[in-house]
Amino acid sequence: MSVKHSPSTLLSLSPPLLHAHHSPPLISMSILRRLAPNHLTTHLRHHHRRRLATVAAAVRQDTTIWTQAPLSEIEPAAESLFHVSIDVSDYPDLAASHTRAGQYLQLRVPDVEKPSFLAIASPPSYAAEKGAFEFLVKSVAGSTAELLCGLKKGDVVELSQATGRGFEIDQIEPAEKYPTVLIFATGSGISPIRSLIESGFSANKRSDVRLYYGARNIKRMAYQDRFKDWESSGVKIVPVLSQPDGRWTGETGYVQAAFAKAKQIYSPTGTGAVLCGQKQMTEVCYFIYLSTVMFSHNLSEHLFFLQL
Repeated sequence: MSVKHSPSTLLSLSPPLLHAHHSPPLISMSILRRLAPNHLTTHLRHHHRRRLATVAAAVRQDTTIWTQAPLSEIEPAAESLFHVSIDVSDYPDLAASHTRAGQYLQLRVPDVEKPSFLAIASPPSYAAEKGAFEFLVKSVAGSTAELLCGLKKGDVVELSQATGRGFEIDQIEPAEKYPTVLIFATGSGISPIRSLIESGFSANKRSDVRLYYGARNIKRMAYQDRFKDWESSGVKIVPVLSQPDGRWTGETGYVQAAFAKAKQIYSPTGTGAVLCGQKQMTEVCYFIYLSTVMFSHNLSEHLFFLQL
């Protein structure tokens, strides 16, 4: 999960996913042109040593606290997607670390050191009330996620605490001042969107809250059983299928095309957008969004931009 920055006002949801280290910046071409060959070789060797030192320091400073917790539920949620619930009722501190929709945590399966970064699908109140975290996991061949989806109820995994700033919904409050919220999600990107919708952001007090949710076909669209409840909370659902069968009568193609098709103009001072899914979708939707808001010298649109 990472946050992209753009020239317009853009509110971060969470910090970038942390790898073992952050590489030092590459040498710029202007510096390369100024360095003689011998000096360049020395500089690159120094750069390499500095990089290795950075890696070592990062390993030494890895203070992630892991908590062992059992799977309480694992079942298919859609084609290649699994609903996973993990019991954290015995770990109130871990449950309390989830404070805002859009946060994520690290998960490790037995005998595998490399963790998987998962957005939490359940709302923050769920851990306190039910003593569990819920996730929507895409099974990808050769990944930790695939191993997780192959486990059974009662199997134990390791969790880090929830982290990230999540969706800073207070930036589009009160609801009357920001009546339009546009939400875009594809595939498993619906996971943190579910957390957002079910944690509540006064959608029923806004005049136009829409979720454009894209999937390859209806079999790959998770959470269809929740659509009715989401609609009743004030969120209009616009399902979009890129490869539908002949019986589908809804929107087709990609979510960005479905949004552009509406040809509506939005006020930048009263519109927020949430994007979560494939990189291409988020980038295209972002630029389409910019082209459809009414710009002014007083521009202050509030754009939440999350890429999984």
